[in-house]
Amino acid sequence: MHVLVIEDDPKLTVLLRKGLALDGHVVDTVMLAGDGLERAQSDAYDAVILDLTLPDMDGLDVARRLREGGSSVPILMLTARETLRDRVHGLAAGADDYLSKPFAFEELRLRLRAITRRGPILEPDRLVVADLILDRTTHTVTRAGRPLALAPKQYALLEYLMRHPNQVLSRPAILDRVWDYGFDPFANVVESAVRRLREAVDDGHERQLIHTVRGVGYTIKAE
Repeated sequence: MHVLVIEDDPKLTVLLRKGLALDGHVVDTVMLAGDGLERAQSDAYDAVILDLTLPDMDGLDVARRLREGGSSVPILMLTARETLRDRVHGLAAGADDYLSKPFAFEELRLRLRAITRRGPILEPDRLVVADLILDRTTHTVTRAGRPLALAPKQYALLEYLMRHPNQVLSRPAILDRVWDYGFDPFANVVESAVRRLREAVDDGHERQLIHTVRGVGYTIKAE
């Protein structure tokens, strides 16, 4: 699942990013409402986690603008406000659910799962490149009909590549989308992960799907 987090608290942002990534999700994070609104309008997300109080714009306005623009992406709103009136205003603005801070991550996980199950699916359930199939509903991957056992980060990396087939994704972009801020940007974590993913996906197959574009990045395509 591809999730956008719009939250200006750095500690909470890192917590959400790490926790959701461990569940196998691809997570984008922004700290300003304007940036989040632009991201949500230009990319296909399965869900948006939206803080109510942001420095440049109220979260209610973000939700309202998304709905007025025709977006039906499920929105889970986070807030320190706990009154019934605040909840009503959030839901009226277009949020699908409302979670008060502080919260247990398990509750966020369950609420996120609930709103994405009942909400519209903005991306196909199955991503397909040649004979490689990633099923986003069952969280499984097969190549030529045979299941592949992937670690959470490998799954998230593969999903990100398969969401952008035939596009060259840069190392910084992959690091930003799949890993959290704690990683050294000069470390070889991306190269190592791509190598292991390539072994899992391409070893034993004549057709190679994961390719390195020297000096640029990585892509998945059927040659």
